[in-house]
Amino acid sequence: MTATAKIVFLDRDTFSPETVLHPPAFPHELVTHLRTAPDEVAARIADADVVITNKVPITVQSVTAAKRLRLVAAAATGYDQIDLAACKEAGVTVCNIRNYAKNTVPEHTFALILALRRSLVPYRASVVDGRWEESGRFCYFDYPIADLAGSTLGIVGDGVLGRAVARLGEAFGMRVLFSAYKGADGMGPLYTPFDEVMRTSDVITLHCPLSPATRNMISRREFALMEKKPLIVNTARGGLVDEAALAEALESGQVAGAGFDVLTHEPPGADHPLRRIAARPNLILTPHVAWASREAIQGLADQLFGNIEAFWRGEPRNVVV
Repeated sequence: MTATAKIVFLDRDTFSPETVLHPPAFPHELVTHLRTAPDEVAARIADADVVITNKVPITVQSVTAAKRLRLVAAAATGYDQIDLAACKEAGVTVCNIRNYAKNTVPEHTFALILALRRSLVPYRASVVDGRWEESGRFCYFDYPIADLAGSTLGIVGDGVLGRAVARLGEAFGMRVLFSAYKGADGMGPLYTPFDEVMRTSDVITLHCPLSPATRNMISRREFALMEKKPLIVNTARGGLVDEAALAEALESGQVAGAGFDVLTHEPPGADHPLRRIAARPNLILTPHVAWASREAIQGLADQLFGNIEAFWRGEPRNVVV
């Protein structure tokens, strides 16, 4: 390893401005770029020892050109933007961030659930528009309101985030079901068959990774199963739900509402099926910020540079490759 390591952060803008980057103790030069276009990556990391990326792709071409590269530090849990095979072939270690969002994502999930279940967004908008004065009454009932207590919460994904959401659901008096993998049998008594979760849940929330097996795992077939006309919440990954089918389900009343923090394309274009109907009172779209509490981002940044320091002293952690 070189005496003074060059660390290149390709997309500092993916952290909030208030986030403090605590640099590692070993001799280094830290170069930060607010954003990096794909065609700028190779030049920017050509002489880097360590590269930090949140969303910027690290391709085989970039890895091959970076002769000093030793570590790619993903500034997120997900690492699908990194060509792992190329890194392995070049002897480049890849590490990621883990378990930093155990509070922020579950809290955002329940913020969406509560807002939808109690129609907070349309009621607030109606007050701003003067509806309360027009009603002439102390209250009005333009939008549905329902309790969480006694309802069924179906959770797809039983990792740290899924379990944290389950604890919150239980605190609200909900009956919690953990879904088995779609199409899987014999996963044991802790899991409810996927189709039964779709059929019997009042709220369905997703906390699983995106893979070929989970892409569009909820689509027209699953919406047709939903006897309870549930809320659908996705704070995990865009692509888990067929978004065009969801738009149809919202408009036809197959589901009561949806709260999505992630979409297949981010940011979505004006022609995205959910963006086209974003003004619906039973749809809440947030711009991929479930992870982004001040506390969570600072914890992520601290873990990120801790990963780099651990690697440099020969004790790599959170290793993907």
